Amino acid sequence: MDKVLFGDNQFFAVNHASDEKSRAQAIRFKDDRAIIQVLDQAIDLGINTFMCTTHDRIANVCDHLRANPAKYADFLIYPCMPYAHKYANAVTELGIAGTIKQYVPGNVFSTFAKGGFAFLNKDFIKLMELLIDAEMKMFKGIQTPVIFIQNVLVDMILGLKMFEVFKEYDAYIRKKYQAEPGYITMNMPALLDALNSVGIENPIICSSINKIGFRMSGGIEIYEKYLNEKEFRPIAMQVLAAGALRPKEAIEYLGNFPKIESVLFGASSQSHIKETKDLIEKYLCPIAVAD
Repeated sequence: MDKVLFGDNQFFAVNHASDEKSRAQAIRFKDDRAIIQVLDQAIDLGINTFMCTTHDRIANVCDHLRANPAKYADFLIYPCMPYAHKYANAVTELGIAGTIKQYVPGNVFSTFAKGGFAFLNKDFIKLMELLIDAEMKMFKGIQTPVIFIQNVLVDMILGLKMFEVFKEYDAYIRKKYQAEPGYITMNMPALLDALNSVGIENPIICSSINKIGFRMSGGIEIYEKYLNEKEFRPIAMQVLAAGALRPKEAIEYLGNFPKIESVLFGASSQSHIKETKDLIEKYLCPIAVAD
Protein backbone atom coordinates (compact mmCIF):
# COMPACT_ATOMS: atom_id res chain seq x y z
CA MET A 1 0.00 0.00 0.00
CA ASP A 2 1.04 3.59 -0.53
CA LYS A 3 2.18 5.44 2.54
CA VAL A 4 -0.25 8.30 1.93
CA LEU A 5 -3.97 7.64 1.39
CA PHE A 6 -6.34 10.45 0.50
CA GLY A 7 -9.83 10.30 2.04
CA ASP A 8 -13.22 11.73 1.13
CA ASN A 9 -14.81 13.05 4.34
CA GLN A 10 -14.29 16.66 3.31
CA PHE A 11 -16.25 16.14 0.09
CA PHE A 12 -19.40 15.01 1.88
CA ALA A 13 -19.51 17.46 4.77
CA VAL A 14 -18.08 15.11 7.40
CA ASN A 15 -16.15 17.17 9.92
CA HIS A 16 -15.78 15.83 13.46
CA ALA A 17 -14.67 19.19 14.83
CA SER A 18 -17.08 21.76 13.45
CA ASP A 19 -20.63 21.87 12.12
CA GLU A 20 -19.81 25.24 10.57
CA LYS A 21 -16.97 23.71 8.56
CA SER A 22 -19.26 20.88 7.51
CA ARG A 23 -21.76 23.36 6.10
CA ALA A 24 -19.00 25.24 4.28
CA GLN A 25 -17.69 22.01 2.78
CA ALA A 26 -21.18 21.00 1.67
CA ILE A 27 -21.50 24.27 -0.23
CA ARG A 28 -18.02 24.12 -1.72
CA PHE A 29 -18.32 20.54 -2.97
CA LYS A 30 -21.92 20.60 -4.17
CA ASP A 31 -20.54 20.28 -7.71
CA ASP A 32 -18.60 17.15 -8.73
CA ARG A 33 -16.06 19.30 -10.56
CA ALA A 34 -14.88 20.68 -7.20
CA ILE A 35 -14.20 17.14 -5.97
CA ILE A 36 -12.28 16.23 -9.11
CA GLN A 37 -10.22 19.42 -8.88
CA VAL A 38 -9.02 18.52 -5.38
CA LEU A 39 -8.28 14.94 -6.44
CA ASP A 40 -6.21 16.29 -9.33
CA GLN A 41 -4.29 18.50 -6.90
CA ALA A 42 -3.54 15.46 -4.74
CA ILE A 43 -2.37 13.52 -7.80
CA ASP A 44 -0.12 16.43 -8.84
CA LEU A 45 1.50 16.19 -5.40
CA GLY A 46 2.20 12.47 -5.88
CA ILE A 47 -0.78 10.91 -4.08
CA ASN A 48 -2.20 8.06 -6.13
CA THR A 49 -4.62 6.28 -3.79
CA PHE A 50 -8.11 7.52 -2.95
CA MET A 51 -9.88 5.74 -0.09
CA CYS A 52 -13.57 6.55 -0.31
CA THR A 53 -17.06 5.55 0.67
CA THR A 54 -19.58 4.30 -1.87
CA HIS A 55 -21.52 7.56 -1.73
CA ASP A 56 -23.67 7.96 -4.86
CA ARG A 57 -21.56 10.90 -6.06
CA ILE A 58 -18.44 8.73 -6.13
CA ALA A 59 -20.04 7.04 -9.13
CA ASN A 60 -19.75 10.36 -10.98
CA VAL A 61 -16.08 10.59 -10.03
CA CYS A 62 -15.57 7.05 -11.35
CA ASP A 63 -17.24 8.05 -14.63
CA HIS A 64 -14.70 10.88 -14.94
CA LEU A 65 -11.79 8.50 -14.29
CA ARG A 66 -13.03 6.06 -16.93
CA ALA A 67 -13.49 8.90 -19.42
CA ASN A 68 -9.83 9.91 -18.97
CA PRO A 69 -7.92 6.60 -18.79
CA ALA A 70 -4.50 7.98 -19.73
CA LYS A 71 -4.59 10.68 -17.05
CA TYR A 72 -5.64 8.27 -14.28
CA ALA A 73 -3.82 5.14 -15.42
CA ASP A 74 -1.97 4.75 -12.09
CA PHE A 75 -4.76 5.99 -9.85
CA LEU A 76 -6.11 3.53 -7.28
CA ILE A 77 -9.35 3.53 -5.32
CA TYR A 78 -9.91 1.72 -2.04
CA PRO A 79 -13.72 1.41 -1.74
CA CYS A 80 -15.22 1.40 1.76
CA MET A 81 -18.66 -0.15 2.11
CA PRO A 82 -21.48 -0.04 2.94
CA TYR A 83 -22.35 3.64 2.87
CA ALA A 84 -24.94 3.30 5.63
CA HIS A 85 -26.74 6.61 5.04
CA LYS A 86 -27.48 5.60 1.46
CA TYR A 87 -29.31 2.47 2.53
CA ALA A 88 -31.07 4.15 5.45
CA ASN A 89 -32.40 6.88 3.17
CA ALA A 90 -33.44 4.34 0.54
CA VAL A 91 -35.35 2.23 3.06
CA THR A 92 -37.16 5.36 4.24
CA GLU A 93 -38.12 6.32 0.69
CA LEU A 94 -38.54 2.92 -1.00
CA GLY A 95 -39.06 0.37 1.76
CA ILE A 96 -36.95 -2.76 2.19
CA ALA A 97 -38.15 -4.48 -0.99
CA GLY A 98 -37.70 -1.30 -3.00
CA THR A 99 -34.19 -0.84 -1.65
CA ILE A 100 -33.24 -4.38 -2.67
CA LYS A 101 -34.60 -3.74 -6.17
CA GLN A 102 -32.65 -0.50 -6.36
CA TYR A 103 -29.27 -1.79 -5.24
CA VAL A 104 -29.02 -5.54 -5.85
CA PRO A 105 -27.13 -6.15 -9.13
CA GLY A 106 -27.76 -8.62 -11.92
CA ASN A 107 -30.77 -9.60 -13.96
CA VAL A 108 -34.14 -9.80 -12.27
CA PHE A 109 -34.46 -13.57 -12.19
CA SER A 110 -30.98 -14.54 -11.04
CA THR A 111 -30.83 -11.73 -8.51
CA PHE A 112 -34.13 -12.46 -6.88
CA ALA A 113 -33.47 -16.20 -6.94
CA LYS A 114 -30.31 -15.62 -4.94
CA GLY A 115 -31.74 -12.80 -2.88
CA GLY A 116 -34.90 -14.72 -2.07
CA PHE A 117 -32.83 -17.66 -0.91
CA ALA A 118 -30.80 -15.33 1.27
CA PHE A 119 -33.87 -13.94 2.98
CA LEU A 120 -35.76 -17.21 3.32
CA ASN A 121 -32.79 -18.81 5.02
CA LYS A 122 -31.77 -15.69 6.93
CA ASP A 123 -28.42 -16.19 5.26
CA PHE A 124 -26.43 -13.09 6.10
CA ILE A 125 -23.44 -14.26 4.06
CA LYS A 126 -25.34 -14.43 0.78
CA LEU A 127 -26.97 -11.08 1.41
CA MET A 128 -23.54 -9.64 2.13
CA GLU A 129 -22.26 -10.94 -1.21
CA LEU A 130 -25.19 -9.33 -3.02
CA LEU A 131 -24.57 -5.97 -1.39
CA ILE A 132 -20.82 -6.11 -2.09
CA ASP A 133 -21.57 -6.72 -5.77
CA ALA A 134 -24.05 -3.83 -5.75
CA GLU A 135 -21.55 -1.45 -4.18
CA MET A 136 -18.73 -2.49 -6.51
CA LYS A 137 -20.68 -1.81 -9.72
CA MET A 138 -19.60 1.85 -9.77
CA PHE A 139 -15.90 0.88 -9.75
CA LYS A 140 -15.98 -1.30 -12.86
CA GLY A 141 -12.78 -0.80 -14.87
CA ILE A 142 -10.99 1.00 -12.03
CA GLN A 143 -8.14 -0.48 -10.01
CA THR A 144 -9.42 -1.43 -6.52
CA PRO A 145 -6.66 -3.53 -4.95
CA VAL A 146 -8.04 -3.23 -1.40
CA ILE A 147 -11.76 -3.28 -0.53
CA PHE A 148 -12.85 -2.27 2.98
CA ILE A 149 -15.86 -2.95 5.18
CA GLN A 150 -16.89 0.20 7.03
CA ASN A 151 -16.69 0.32 10.81
CA VAL A 152 -20.50 0.58 11.14
CA LEU A 153 -20.71 -3.03 9.92
CA VAL A 154 -17.38 -4.34 11.18
CA ASP A 155 -18.06 -3.29 14.75
CA MET A 156 -21.62 -4.64 14.62
CA ILE A 157 -20.32 -8.04 13.49
CA LEU A 158 -17.64 -7.82 16.16
CA GLY A 159 -20.19 -7.06 18.86
CA LEU A 160 -22.43 -9.93 17.76
CA LYS A 161 -19.40 -12.26 17.70
CA MET A 162 -20.27 -13.37 14.15
CA PHE A 163 -16.59 -13.82 13.34
CA GLU A 164 -17.23 -16.34 10.55
CA VAL A 165 -18.69 -13.47 8.53
CA PHE A 166 -15.20 -11.94 8.39
CA LYS A 167 -13.82 -15.22 7.06
CA GLU A 168 -16.47 -15.37 4.34
CA TYR A 169 -15.89 -11.73 3.42
CA ASP A 170 -12.15 -12.35 3.19
CA ALA A 171 -12.65 -15.30 0.85
CA TYR A 172 -15.24 -13.54 -1.33
CA ILE A 173 -13.18 -10.39 -1.89
CA ARG A 174 -10.10 -12.40 -2.81
CA LYS A 175 -11.93 -14.76 -5.17
CA LYS A 176 -14.46 -12.45 -6.83
CA TYR A 177 -12.41 -9.23 -7.06
CA GLN A 178 -8.81 -10.47 -6.82
CA ALA A 179 -8.32 -7.84 -4.13
CA GLU A 180 -7.23 -7.75 -0.53
CA PRO A 181 -9.93 -7.34 2.12
CA GLY A 182 -9.61 -4.48 4.57
CA TYR A 183 -11.42 -3.64 7.78
CA ILE A 184 -12.25 -0.26 9.35
CA THR A 185 -12.95 -0.32 13.08
CA MET A 186 -13.16 1.70 16.27
CA ASN A 187 -11.74 -1.24 18.22
CA MET A 188 -8.55 -2.42 16.56
CA PRO A 189 -7.31 -4.80 19.29
CA ALA A 190 -10.63 -6.67 19.55
CA LEU A 191 -10.95 -6.88 15.77
CA LEU A 192 -7.44 -8.24 15.28
CA ASP A 193 -8.07 -10.94 17.86
CA ALA A 194 -11.36 -11.83 16.17
CA LEU A 195 -9.79 -12.04 12.71
CA ASN A 196 -6.93 -14.19 13.99
CA SER A 197 -9.46 -16.51 15.68
CA VAL A 198 -10.95 -17.45 12.28
CA GLY A 199 -7.60 -17.88 10.56
CA ILE A 200 -7.16 -14.43 9.00
CA GLU A 201 -3.51 -13.56 9.42
CA ASN A 202 -1.75 -10.23 8.88
CA PRO A 203 -4.96 -8.35 7.99
CA ILE A 204 -5.24 -4.77 6.78
CA ILE A 205 -6.93 -2.80 9.58
CA CYS A 206 -7.75 0.90 9.43
CA SER A 207 -8.41 2.46 12.82
CA SER A 208 -8.05 5.65 14.80
CA ILE A 209 -4.45 6.04 15.94
CA ASN A 210 -3.53 9.29 17.61
CA LYS A 211 -1.59 10.75 20.49
CA ILE A 212 -4.59 11.35 22.80
CA GLY A 213 -6.60 8.15 22.30
CA PHE A 214 -9.44 9.75 20.36
CA ARG A 215 -11.90 7.04 19.25
CA MET A 216 -9.48 4.28 20.27
CA SER A 217 -11.77 1.81 22.08
CA GLY A 218 -10.00 -0.01 24.86
CA GLY A 219 -7.50 2.78 25.41
CA ILE A 220 -4.27 4.03 23.93
CA GLU A 221 -2.11 1.61 25.91
CA ILE A 222 -3.49 -1.54 24.31
CA TYR A 223 -3.33 0.07 20.86
CA GLU A 224 0.36 0.83 21.37
CA LYS A 225 0.96 -2.71 22.64
CA TYR A 226 -0.65 -4.23 19.55
CA LEU A 227 1.18 -1.85 17.22
CA ASN A 228 4.46 -2.94 18.77
CA GLU A 229 3.82 -6.65 19.20
CA LYS A 230 1.13 -7.98 16.86
CA GLU A 231 1.32 -8.98 13.21
CA PHE A 232 -1.04 -6.92 11.04
CA ARG A 233 -0.99 -4.09 8.50
CA PRO A 234 -2.21 -0.93 10.24
CA ILE A 235 -3.62 2.15 8.56
CA ALA A 236 -3.89 5.17 10.83
CA MET A 237 -6.94 7.43 10.52
CA GLN A 238 -8.27 10.32 12.61
CA VAL A 239 -4.67 11.10 13.44
CA LEU A 240 -5.45 14.75 14.25
CA ALA A 241 -8.12 13.68 16.77
CA ALA A 242 -10.78 15.93 15.19
CA GLY A 243 -8.48 18.94 15.28
CA ALA A 244 -7.23 18.51 18.85
CA LEU A 245 -3.68 17.90 17.57
CA ARG A 246 -1.52 19.91 15.23
CA PRO A 247 -0.33 18.00 12.14
CA LYS A 248 3.35 17.90 13.12
CA GLU A 249 2.87 16.49 16.63
CA ALA A 250 0.18 14.09 15.41
CA ILE A 251 2.22 12.55 12.63
CA GLU A 252 5.47 12.63 14.57
CA TYR A 253 3.72 10.39 17.13
CA LEU A 254 2.92 7.84 14.41
CA GLY A 255 6.64 7.56 13.68
CA ASN A 256 6.98 5.65 16.96
CA PHE A 257 5.29 2.66 15.33
CA PRO A 258 7.18 1.30 12.32
CA LYS A 259 4.43 -1.21 11.50
CA ILE A 260 2.02 1.54 10.43
CA GLU A 261 1.93 1.14 6.66
CA SER A 262 -0.26 4.07 5.68
CA VAL A 263 -1.96 7.20 6.94
CA LEU A 264 -5.44 8.17 5.78
CA PHE A 265 -6.31 11.86 5.78
CA GLY A 266 -8.62 14.30 4.08
CA ALA A 267 -7.96 17.90 3.11
CA SER A 268 -9.58 20.41 0.82
CA SER A 269 -6.71 22.72 -0.11
CA GLN A 270 -3.52 22.03 -1.99
CA SER A 271 -1.40 23.58 0.76
CA HIS A 272 -2.90 21.36 3.47
CA ILE A 273 -2.56 18.28 1.28
CA LYS A 274 1.11 19.06 0.68
CA GLU A 275 1.80 19.83 4.34
CA THR A 276 0.29 16.56 5.53
CA LYS A 277 1.91 14.47 2.81
CA ASP A 278 5.33 15.95 3.56
CA LEU A 279 4.94 15.24 7.29
CA ILE A 280 3.86 11.65 6.67
CA GLU A 281 6.84 11.04 4.43
CA LYS A 282 9.16 12.61 6.99
CA TYR A 283 7.98 10.80 10.10
CA LEU A 284 6.30 7.57 9.07
CA CYS A 285 8.84 4.80 9.15
CA PRO A 286 8.93 2.58 6.06
CA ILE A 287 8.47 -1.13 6.48
CA ALA A 288 11.18 -3.40 5.13
CA VAL A 289 9.78 -5.75 2.49
CA ALA A 290 11.10 -9.28 2.46
CA ASP A 291 12.47 -10.66 -0.80
